[in-house]
Amino acid sequence: MTRQGRSERTRHALIRSAAQSFDERGYVQAKLSTISAGAGVSTGALHFHFDTKAAVAAAVEAEATRTLYAFARTVQRQSPNALQALIDTTHVLAQQLSGDVVVRAGFRLNCQAAHRSGADLRLRWHACVTDLLTRARTQGSLAPDLPVAEPAGSIVGATVGFEVLAREDRSWLSAPSVTGLWQSLLPLLVVDASKRPEPSGTHPLTRVQHQNDGSPDRPTTR
Repeated sequence: MTRQGRSERTRHALIRSAAQSFDERGYVQAKLSTISAGAGVSTGALHFHFDTKAAVAAAVEAEATRTLYAFARTVQRQSPNALQALIDTTHVLAQQLSGDVVVRAGFRLNCQAAHRSGADLRLRWHACVTDLLTRARTQGSLAPDLPVAEPAGSIVGATVGFEVLAREDRSWLSAPSVTGLWQSLLPLLVVDASKRPEPSGTHPLTRVQHQNDGSPDRPTTR
């Protein structure tokens, strides 16, 4: 392995170890010595990559953001219509928050203004939901008299709430929980039952969630 390859491997190991520490202990209680030990390197090696704990946290957050964006792009490119794409995206979001410690820790850090280093992911998620609902309306999928802002707020509130509740009980981020949310919402969104999309998701990535609690291989971001 080249020196650059070893450096990248060490950096990724530090990010994952930091995510584990932030997830288990929170930002304040996480220690750089614990993070370096978890990655199997010295504290000096950690400081070669990151000057401060805030820099490590920013790297965790950035990696989580890249992963979520990559999955969202993959799902929305391949889902049959905008409303199904939204359903599939919520399933994959829950799956990643449950199964990938880097995504989970990065999302939580981003939700804390004191530690946020990038764009607010909750606001980006709200914009994504609003955009997909607007596209679904253009496609004729939504009830004609329903303002997009109402279901957008409910979907964002519920999905972000699942993440908070899952800190004590991971089942809140399970496929049945997300499916149940959509089973409740779809009759309000789509009047004609025959035209309602699949609440349990149709994208292959959502099917992985029904089979195991782990995270599938990450899609390429290239």
